[in-house]
Amino acid sequence: MSDDAHDDAAGGQGTDSRRRRTGWRRLLPTWRMLAGTTLLFLLLVVGGLIAGYLLVGIPPANSAAKAQSNVYLYSDGTELARDGDVNRENVTLAQVPRTVQRAVLAAEDRDFYSESAVDPAAMLRAAWNTVTGKGKQSGSTITQQYVKNYYLGQEQTLTRKAKEFFIALKLDREASKDEILEGYLNTSYYGRNAYGIQAAAQAYYGKNAGRLTTAEGAYLAALLNAPSAYDITAHPENRPRAVARWNYVLDGMVKQKWLGRAERAAMAFPELVRARTSAGLSGQRGYLVEAVNGYLTGHGVLDEDTLRAGGYRITTTIDRRRQNALVKAVRTRLMDRLDGSRPVDGYVRAGGASIEPDTGRVVALYGGIDYARQYVNSATRRDYQAGSTFKPIVLAAAVQNNSVTQDGTPITPNTVYDGTSKRMTISRGRPTGFAPGNEDDRSYGQITVAEATDKSVNAVYAQMGIDVGPRLVKDTAVALGIPAKTPGLASAQGAISLGTATPSVLDMAQVYATLAHHGRQLPYTLVDKVTRAGEESELPEREESAALGRAAADTTTQVLRGVVDGGTGTAAQGAGRPAAGKTGTAEDDKAAWFAGYTPELATVVAILGQHPDTAHQEPLYGAAGYARLNGGDIPAQIWADYTAAALAGRPVRDFDLQVQEGAEPSASADASASDSESPSASSSSPGGPSGSTGPSDSGEPTATGAPTGPTGGPTPPPVPTGGPTTAAPTEEFPTVGPLGEELERRWGG
Repeated sequence: MSDDAHDDAAGGQGTDSRRRRTGWRRLLPTWRMLAGTTLLFLLLVVGGLIAGYLLVGIPPANSAAKAQSNVYLYSDGTELARDGDVNRENVTLAQVPRTVQRAVLAAEDRDFYSESAVDPAAMLRAAWNTVTGKGKQSGSTITQQYVKNYYLGQEQTLTRKAKEFFIALKLDREASKDEILEGYLNTSYYGRNAYGIQAAAQAYYGKNAGRLTTAEGAYLAALLNAPSAYDITAHPENRPRAVARWNYVLDGMVKQKWLGRAERAAMAFPELVRARTSAGLSGQRGYLVEAVNGYLTGHGVLDEDTLRAGGYRITTTIDRRRQNALVKAVRTRLMDRLDGSRPVDGYVRAGGASIEPDTGRVVALYGGIDYARQYVNSATRRDYQAGSTFKPIVLAAAVQNNSVTQDGTPITPNTVYDGTSKRMTISRGRPTGFAPGNEDDRSYGQITVAEATDKSVNAVYAQMGIDVGPRLVKDTAVALGIPAKTPGLASAQGAISLGTATPSVLDMAQVYATLAHHGRQLPYTLVDKVTRAGEESELPEREESAALGRAAADTTTQVLRGVVDGGTGTAAQGAGRPAAGKTGTAEDDKAAWFAGYTPELATVVAILGQHPDTAHQEPLYGAAGYARLNGGDIPAQIWADYTAAALAGRPVRDFDLQVQEGAEPSASADASASDSESPSASSSSPGGPSGSTGPSDSGEPTATGAPTGPTGGPTPPPVPTGGPTTAAPTEEFPTVGPLGEELERRWGG
């Protein structure tokens, strides 16, 4: 073969080898395949967009733009309330101040006037955040939100989102930006049953939209994100979150150059007017509807938009007979005693909640005298200290964790502590600087835990809380049913033991229901059934858990029976049944509590002091004619009347208790209790029980000792004429020594 032929042959083989792919490379797509697939995908996407745009038209306004009523039923199926009175009044865009319009844009869509009706990048980002667990986000522009409010529904489906996308594109071509913004302002929901900016201006500020200030407009704009999360009237605990959102709106206006920095710096958070409600939700109905709605949205059964769209039939757990009994008890024992000539009587608010321990069903709830007059639900608000109703949690924590005193003695109901008023508490042998006083600065000397509970002795429980350890006390409180983020639940040293936390009345009813259920916690429920158009919504699972061992729960119950039998809660004997309970008073007597239970029913009643105009918490000295309104007075009387009526006709049941070993009443304990009947000015060492200053197993850091501070707390005024001059056995009124400025401020030292 010639050299030329050889080269030709070699060249041919080389060409074939380049064209032919062998091994794993045969499985890889070629660039032509990739390009073809990409082109086909793009053609499908473009084709789908074109088809969607052509096929989806702008529909007429949907019926959800005029929300239907939700019907709420008692547990027996009779009607409780309807919430379908829609508060809406449309206004033109020209009637809304420009700064208020811009506040809404700063909150919801800052590029509204310059960008398209849809923002694909924001939609993809929101979808990704939702899928990855960063919270449900819409990624919608104002145009898309208006389309959802006015033309479509609130359901979270891909079909609805696709329609919203195409209708927004068409609407953006057929309507001006001003028309869209006007429609959005008139259809958005602001809370307080207010639909549209005009209704919102009246609901929150008692004025027309045209008179709104920039600061007021910024708050209304903040509400659009989540009305229930930022309404500080219904839920005072939302204030920090609402202020933060308000600042975000105003800062956004500055960033967009819609507001000057100097003007922004001079603005203060605007105060709201007292809420007004429709007659359909007056009396107790509004409180019950609000609590039920909060339960449904808080547990993810329905979101706010879906619930607001209406059409639901909601069967509650509220027992009509028991609800009426609770209302009657509050009226006869409290409201009928109030006198318009006493200014303090105008401060009185009341809350109550009743739970069946075996089922967790809330059977009665008292939120206030009238939802149309007192908008804040006193059964669910979390801004008043629980006082000494918290002390049983400390005892339960001690028994549950086998806690010991400073000298290593196991804590039982018979353990003896030093009840000297303002005795310095000790941790690991060192003074903590925390020295609470007993009510009226009374000293008890050596006293058992059981009797200290009967008499609500602060000095004993402050030391016991340190012996157990504040961290274990908090963990026990959460296990029993108090939300972990409750304000005051992480108070320093022994202050938590005296009730610095601010759980709601309903939260505390959950705690006492768990004690009644032998330490088994069954999360409460307010709802039995939810249906719409024949379809039933799935309710949250409520799994029973062991919050406490039975011995810890039953030992606590045994001690609390003593409070009713001969302690500060003797007025509860009026129920005519075996009962356990605890009285409580908040600092400066701004709240009086009674929390108690029988084997069948756990109920908590609180009387709260609040100024009707400023909403500030106020002392209850002189209220209803009592020099000092304690938990053992009217709250215990209300509890007794209600419990007797709620359980009327049912057999009397006694408690079935299995108490901690060594917790049974003993002769030595009885003798110790007898010795402590008279006040003592004991000068014993300010250590643990019997003056011990041994090491503590609390695990808490020690604090530098300090001399005892002043007693703190105002002096009660004289008893008003015309009212009762006697009261139930006295209870706590805490004071502290100087554990830093914070404790001094909190406890009035």
